[in-house]
Amino acid sequence: MSAREYLRGGERWVLALHDAPPQTLARLPQVRARIAAVRAYRERSKSGPTRKLAATPTLYHVNVVPTAPFLVVPNVSSEKREYVPIGWLAPPNIPGQKLRLLSDASLTDFAVLTSAMHMAWMRAVTGRLESRYMYSVGVVYNTFPLPPKDADTAPLEPLAQAILDARTAHPGATLADLYDPDLMPAGLLRAHQALDRAVDRLYRPRRFTSERERVEHLFMLYERMRAPLAAAGKKKRRRRRLIRVPGK
Repeated sequence: MSAREYLRGGERWVLALHDAPPQTLARLPQVRARIAAVRAYRERSKSGPTRKLAATPTLYHVNVVPTAPFLVVPNVSSEKREYVPIGWLAPPNIPGQKLRLLSDASLTDFAVLTSAMHMAWMRAVTGRLESRYMYSVGVVYNTFPLPPKDADTAPLEPLAQAILDARTAHPGATLADLYDPDLMPAGLLRAHQALDRAVDRLYRPRRFTSERERVEHLFMLYERMRAPLAAAGKKKRRRRRLIRVPGK
């Protein structure tokens, strides 16, 4: 499933040929045409690893086949949305390259990642494709200052579930419909806002009055996070200088 199907609905099918006997494939001309097209596409790639995979055109490029439900984040999302539509998928769905996945995720993980705090961080640090947000694991997810380890996250689970329930209350709507700022159902918006308040309280008792306040607070936490790493790096550099004794 690509990000497009995830957000806008529809299906995309893949050919699972890793166990297909060659004699069976030889009798399927349309499948053979697909295999030849994959080989040609990989051979034309500018990426060395991709060109090497041209030798095995019946195998997936990246063999990520989840065996349990997993959390997904669209790699690209409209800048008009207040929330990136993070959600769950389950086998037999296979995430495409435009979906970032988190395996073994909990409702608490979903709650924190879909909160206004995480959205504010994403908007502050992520890159752009044209004007759309590009969610990067390295730049956004790995750098995000999480709530304190001793924070009571138990209240987040029912609030996260309320968001999922508010989505399923509109079975004919796609995520693109639900998160269109002009069309977002009031119940879904209220569920998000209730979760936002709960996540905010994990960071500080005093209410955040703007996204700018959230970002400033998060950058303060980020500087605290990286301070021990920066100090360790300075110590290593000092040790290297001490080895270079003049005249020896």
